[in-house]
Amino acid sequence: MKRYISELIGTMVLVLFGCGSAAIAGSVLGTLGIALAFGLSIVAMAYVIGDISGCHINPAVSIGMWIDGRLKTQDLVIYIIFQCIGAIIGISLLAIIINSAPSLGGYLATGLGQNGFGAASSVGLNVTGALIVEIILTFVFVFTVLGVTKKTENATVAGIVIGLTLAFVHIMGIPLTGTSVNPARSIAPALFIGGQALQQVWVFIVAPIIGAIIAGGVFKGLNSEDA
Repeated sequence: MKRYISELIGTMVLVLFGCGSAAIAGSVLGTLGIALAFGLSIVAMAYVIGDISGCHINPAVSIGMWIDGRLKTQDLVIYIIFQCIGAIIGISLLAIIINSAPSLGGYLATGLGQNGFGAASSVGLNVTGALIVEIILTFVFVFTVLGVTKKTENATVAGIVIGLTLAFVHIMGIPLTGTSVNPARSIAPALFIGGQALQQVWVFIVAPIIGAIIAGGVFKGLNSEDA
């Protein structure tokens, strides 16, 4: 249970500070600032809960770990449930904070860091492009996580590498889709915003899962004894 609670807390922090930075100060921080907010959230949590749960705080990462044989099927399911709960708690706290600041116009006006394509994309990226982008970005992120956590001697730097990787995929992805690479992170704001965000959230569930499966399969293949 300690592992599951750790995943809940970690995902809550990631969503609260990552999506919060986008929703509250996105116009000030810009793409780089928001990307760093997500990345630094991972760095912080990695050194707090990494030894407890592995600090996946992302269903896509858990799927990659499961494919590589580092997570049992039962744990995979429970990890994902607790990650989604943590994301919803994080967005709930963010909505309360935003609604406490009248100048922000309420949480609906901020978008809560939602993901989207078409009219919801800064560059008008279509659904096909959104799927491709999210698959690629998730592949890169999960592939990196699998690689840097494979050897115990990397433990001291793993959190930094993972955080920086999440930041750099956000730098490219934010103008395109808002960057998901994490179904839990996308589901939570979509549930609160509803409408178009909820209609489009399937892309940010399906694409990261596909990216994670590819990353897990490729990594396992490259590290097999027959390779």
